[in-house]
Amino acid sequence: MKMQEEFNRLVEKLKVERDELRVKMHLASMDAKKEYEDAEKTWSQVKSKASEIADEAVETSEEFIDKAKIVGEELKETYSRISKRLSKQEVTA
Repeated sequence: MKMQEEFNRLVEKLKVERDELRVKMHLASMDAKKEYEDAEKTWSQVKSKASEIADEAVETSEEFIDKAKIVGEELKETYSRISKRLSKQEVTA
């Protein structure tokens, strides 16, 4: 009987850990979605700035271009962070 009790405790412990992991994965997924939605807003800004820079009729300052590059780099880092977070979820799934 003792062995069966130990096994039952193990199964119960695994069940709790599994449920906790499922919640964490769901929350991580929600965080990634939120971060992606925010990144989409930034992407719209980057596209708009890129159009302005590409329009030869509009005079563009070096400062404007530098700021656009900074925003673009931040967006690149955000996409990388989201990708890593999603990769971690795939590994733990």
